[in-house]
Amino acid sequence: MNGKPSIDAAVTTLAVSGMTCASCVAHIEKALMAVPGVTSVSVNLATEKATVTGAAGSDAALVAAVVASGYGAQLETPAQARGEAPPPADWRPWVLASLLSLPMVVAMLVDLSGGHLMLPGLLQLALATPVQFWLGARFYVAGWRALRAGSANMDVLVALGTSAGYGLSVYQLLAMPDAAHLYFETSAAVISLVLLGKWLEARAKQRTGEAIRALHRLRPETARRRRNGQDEEVAIEAVAVGDQVVVRPGERLPVDGTVLEGDSHADESLLTGESRPVPKAPGDRVTGGAINAEGLLLVRTDAVGAETALARIIHLVESAQAAKAPIQKTVDRISAVFVPAVLALAVLTFLGWWWLAADVTQAVINAVAVLVIACPCALGLATPTALIAGTGVAAGRGILIKDAEALEQAHRIGAVAFDKTGTLTEASFRLLAFEAAADNADADAAMRIAAALQAGSEHPLARALLQAASERGAAAGRAESVQALPGRGLTGCIDGRRYWLGSARLMREQGVRLPDALALAAERHADAGRTVSWLAEADGSTALALMAFGDRVRDSAPSAVAKLRALGITTVMITGDGRGAAQAAAAELGIDTVRYEVLPADKAAQIAALKAQGHVVAMVGDGINDAPALASADVGIAMGSGTDVAMHAADITLMRADPALVADAIDISRRTYRKILQNLFWAFAYNVVGIPLAAFGLLSPVVAGAAMAFSSVSVVGNALLLKRWKP
Repeated sequence: MNGKPSIDAAVTTLAVSGMTCASCVAHIEKALMAVPGVTSVSVNLATEKATVTGAAGSDAALVAAVVASGYGAQLETPAQARGEAPPPADWRPWVLASLLSLPMVVAMLVDLSGGHLMLPGLLQLALATPVQFWLGARFYVAGWRALRAGSANMDVLVALGTSAGYGLSVYQLLAMPDAAHLYFETSAAVISLVLLGKWLEARAKQRTGEAIRALHRLRPETARRRRNGQDEEVAIEAVAVGDQVVVRPGERLPVDGTVLEGDSHADESLLTGESRPVPKAPGDRVTGGAINAEGLLLVRTDAVGAETALARIIHLVESAQAAKAPIQKTVDRISAVFVPAVLALAVLTFLGWWWLAADVTQAVINAVAVLVIACPCALGLATPTALIAGTGVAAGRGILIKDAEALEQAHRIGAVAFDKTGTLTEASFRLLAFEAAADNADADAAMRIAAALQAGSEHPLARALLQAASERGAAAGRAESVQALPGRGLTGCIDGRRYWLGSARLMREQGVRLPDALALAAERHADAGRTVSWLAEADGSTALALMAFGDRVRDSAPSAVAKLRALGITTVMITGDGRGAAQAAAAELGIDTVRYEVLPADKAAQIAALKAQGHVVAMVGDGINDAPALASADVGIAMGSGTDVAMHAADITLMRADPALVADAIDISRRTYRKILQNLFWAFAYNVVGIPLAAFGLLSPVVAGAAMAFSSVSVVGNALLLKRWKP
């Protein structure tokens, strides 16, 4: 019911009220799927939302379908869409119910301990009646709606169970005024405990949504726009692409943009997980939601609204939290038949005790215990609360998980394939060596010549050479008649002399001799995976200098690979680089396997080969050429510094260009999945252990009510432990 929608499918979000357990979720999903045009539905008990794909323009029909099922529904309001916290859960009903129940419970405990404190029957009736029919009215209303719609849920179980206990006590009070014991305290205490449990559950569920609310709070409501030299404060919706905005120290950046004026630092910790402020200067990109530190910035707006990085982050997190993990489908199938099965078991318990023990009172009490203990609230909360907590804490650390399926799949990863350039290494080249055929004076002169030839070029090697020349103080001269030689290099004139700059092939074509010392150095650089270029004068017969370029391994890459190996994961590097560069980088990083000279179109085939070996494979990349491999992997992981194409193809996006986040993403996935299994175990354990005890008369309704009430709280509380996760 929650298949992946097409890209252009209409998606509607409803706020649903009245859900109490997993059977409610199943019933609402069934009702929404019956609306014409609906292709998929996902109802989340923890967030109390229904995400419906398809049925464009049928909002009223969707709301009507939920209402006809016995629940409340409305289109998601702007406040709900912004993730604003709902009003605090009302604590007064359970407090009042507890105060009314307490005298009866105390009398029961004294009686059980051997004392004699029996409240008058009429007093018990006076205390229990408002609890049953006023404070417990919500169970009757919701239960009746469910039954009228042809389903049964937690409210039905509570209403039937407490009504049976209350009705038995009224009968005994009227028919046997001298009865030794009445059971008003049972029904009143059960309602009090259930109300307490629902209040604690509501409070805990609010905490699971703190991560998404924190992201929404990063959005400023206004911006200071500059037009014609004048600054004016406007609503953020009024800012357009191309507008200039002024950001004062201490303010949040209202838009994504480029710094035009000013120097400062930006705190991007809540967006990327980067704890250190990032320096910002003219030409640098800034992200809306980050905090401007000490400087005044003038920013040109590049993206607004849904196109900003913050909006995309929020959308990804919300989508992941609204979706269902595959394991939840099994839980839904169980929940669909759970409540009817419990009702049948309660009837059998009543009939069995009545027939075997000939004791109607005991038969009713044991049947009530079965009804009360069996509430499937915890089953409905086990998976979504863990997913919300896990995806929320991951987002706070710069790890965006696209959907619940990706998070569940990631815990099984056995092999991680990395792209090399831009992922494990810096995307930009550096000049690692400049060696001249003569002494150092000639080396400086040769570097000035090479810089002059490369001036104005946008080639990555040219930029690396110009940066190195600037750092060395070798000012570039002026070259004339510069001509590119595709695949080989370039040529140009300086002070009337012509020079060649390029590959060894170019040197051979021009008859240039490579000195033995430089030739040996070139072999050494090539073996280390570096790209070698040569400089020679056109009228000379010997090369003047060689240049060796390389992309530097990211500082965190070796430790990232070590983390993965510690997790028992095989690491693979897939790159288009030559053998020398690939093997040198793999040796430095500690990569298990390297696949070199792989064309972009063949990367997906390499992923398929790894999967054929029985691995669950993750692919980590950042470029357009990585998109097919990211899509074909079991889990695609895109570096946030990469292209939008790569990020769209990926299941997980790392907001920082830090490969160490790959191991963190797998770790939080494993921990979240472990929490899901723990929650499901406890949810089933309450019922597997409790129902037989109740059916055999070994569990009183009051204890059953307490166990049922706190089962949901324990499941949500266990999921909230994920908020303490740190990489």
